[in-house]
Amino acid sequence: MSDSLSRKLSRRKLIVRGLAATAGVAGLGVAAHIAQKYGLVPPDHGGIYGLGETLTYASQRLLTRHSMAREFSKSQISKRPLANEIEPPGDEFKRLQAGRFADWRLYVDGMVAHPTSFSVDQLQSFPSRTQITMLQCEEGWSYIAEWNGVPLSHVLDLVGALPQARYVFYFSIEPDTWESIDMADALHPQTLLTYGMNGDELPVGHGGPLRLRVPRQVGYKNVKFINHITVTDNLKGYGKGLGSASADAGYAWYAGI
Repeated sequence: MSDSLSRKLSRRKLIVRGLAATAGVAGLGVAAHIAQKYGLVPPDHGGIYGLGETLTYASQRLLTRHSMAREFSKSQISKRPLANEIEPPGDEFKRLQAGRFADWRLYVDGMVAHPTSFSVDQLQSFPSRTQITMLQCEEGWSYIAEWNGVPLSHVLDLVGALPQARYVFYFSIEPDTWESIDMADALHPQTLLTYGMNGDELPVGHGGPLRLRVPRQVGYKNVKFINHITVTDNLKGYGKGLGSASADAGYAWYAGI
């Protein structure tokens, strides 16, 4: 291990120990102050659970920024992956589905040098990654599946995400369904724009033709039917300013596992 890397890890450990110690000795408020000093405060830091969310987010980011979600073998793939309930498809979705999603577009805008739209065929032509990971729902169920797609980081490179960007919003064709992640997860190699599942096209019940797969966070962060991405340095101006529709509804913005 290089001296510079060793110093970085030691510094991170020191900060995390400080967070844990102050949470126990002086209360979560002091821990939140330390997290703020290092820019590790989630957008839903207010409210009754806010200080706990801050401590969770800061600690996990310092310790697991580059960690990988567990990957499984093909023999461990679930025989019947659960497709949880979705809203009845609207007319626009039905039109796109009837055309086998040839007209489906993913629009990428915001803090990028080249706002661009991509067809599913274009996304499938980019370097792909296949992973066998578990999708875990906050309601307690889970399944293991093989996911195939293009790393979100590759798409962000193509559009020229600006260096000052801090978050990526992603929106579904389903009304009022949107989430955001920080750049640590957006650029993580396991974060995929998935178009394939278990060796076939991504089924509609699982979010086809395009779903964002964030295996280091729980199920509701893995939004189905993605058709719009916005890169930004600010979470305000979207919903209640908490970073996602789920957070607006009372769930945690950061849902790391």
